[in-house]
Amino acid sequence: MRMPVNMRKDLTQGNIVRNIWTLATPMMFGNILQTAFNIVDMIWVGRLGSSAIAAVAMSGSILMIIMTMIIGIATGTAAMVSRFIGAKDNERANDVAMQSLILSAVASSLLAIVGFGLAEEMLKLLGAKPEVVLLGTGYLRILLVGGVVMFLLFLAGAILRGAGDALTPMIILGVATVVNGILDPLMIFGHGGFPRMGVNGAALATVLARGVGVVIAFCVLFRGSSHIHLRLRNLKVNFNLIWRITKIGIPSSVQMSLRSLMGVILMAIVARYGTYAVAAYGVGLRIMMLVFMPAFGLAAAAATLVGQNLGAQKEERAHYSAWAATRFTMLIMGAVGILFFLFAGNLIRVFNASPQVVEIGTRYLKITSFGYLFSALGVVLGRALNGAGDTVSPMVITFISLWCLQIPLALILPGSFHMGVSGVWWAALAASIIHGIMMAGWFQRGGWKLKVI
Repeated sequence: MRMPVNMRKDLTQGNIVRNIWTLATPMMFGNILQTAFNIVDMIWVGRLGSSAIAAVAMSGSILMIIMTMIIGIATGTAAMVSRFIGAKDNERANDVAMQSLILSAVASSLLAIVGFGLAEEMLKLLGAKPEVVLLGTGYLRILLVGGVVMFLLFLAGAILRGAGDALTPMIILGVATVVNGILDPLMIFGHGGFPRMGVNGAALATVLARGVGVVIAFCVLFRGSSHIHLRLRNLKVNFNLIWRITKIGIPSSVQMSLRSLMGVILMAIVARYGTYAVAAYGVGLRIMMLVFMPAFGLAAAAATLVGQNLGAQKEERAHYSAWAATRFTMLIMGAVGILFFLFAGNLIRVFNASPQVVEIGTRYLKITSFGYLFSALGVVLGRALNGAGDTVSPMVITFISLWCLQIPLALILPGSFHMGVSGVWWAALAASIIHGIMMAGWFQRGGWKLKVI
């Protein structure tokens, strides 16, 4: 499986804008495919009833917390791989890739052992009803045991993207999405000779589909079809490299944990204002996640370009690449912000036509839309810093903006200033502005250009 020439191109040379979009476009489609993967699961599981949906949703919340570990490993891996590829030191990039896969296999195996026994208790801790616990325990156990393939696929994608190949992970995820879509109805409802497994069938279909993706990814990595070429003779533990990957990755995992926990706390704050407020907030978050897909794609492209250009000792090119990706993101997010401000009510009605939900959701979208330009700064430049191996600074900035500003304001503004639930929306806007300004200020200081990894 030989990759196209343009996927093996040198991203430290040539037109920067072209390089940005070469990376960002398949990353954006990859985000869409990931969303489609989850939507297909939910569509089929939804036919089993509300308890099945709740079991999958609550298990997903637990898995998201667990995934913060692999996100950290992936961040450290991508930063080091991109740096060594930029330095034309492919052998060291290969070593990093191998050690990250070993690390992820060990970590996922340990999680499977621990999680298998705790799956039922974790669901009960979230307040799941008995029928949801019954359905969710099997579903969660299958995903935890099969977590090794999900971890390995996630890491393989990070390795390839760090090496500058964003197309291959997108193709692999596309194949996995199709396989999952085929297996879901067969395993959930017992068609085509398969036993009827219900929600457990959805979990097994997910694991098998990801497993197919892992096989393809490993074929690419071990055949040297991309910049990375793994060899079985190098399958040995290098504790020094594992520590370096972990040292970069831990702050990124902490940052994601801070965001996840903040999301839970904000939902609890919003819940004080009733079911309509919770529904409006839920709808608004889903809409915003769709909007942020282009931003995440451009941010990932910036991270790769920063890492590779630093490896090539082209610090100014790295600096310009990050800002070019940021400007494109600001342009997109700014346009979306205007549309959201003008048509907020219509967007909310697509998901929920309740007048109360539309009213609250409209205020949410209109208020937060003013912060989209600053969100672009925070997302792209934060990932660019990660690409340079500086993961501590974004973690600290995230902690300050979310935990020292947003949550206190979300508690104070609604009551003290008589804003009601809109005070929570204004708190989110303030946090977005401060987060973006702080991230841009730190990036401009330029200390990341001297980062040694």
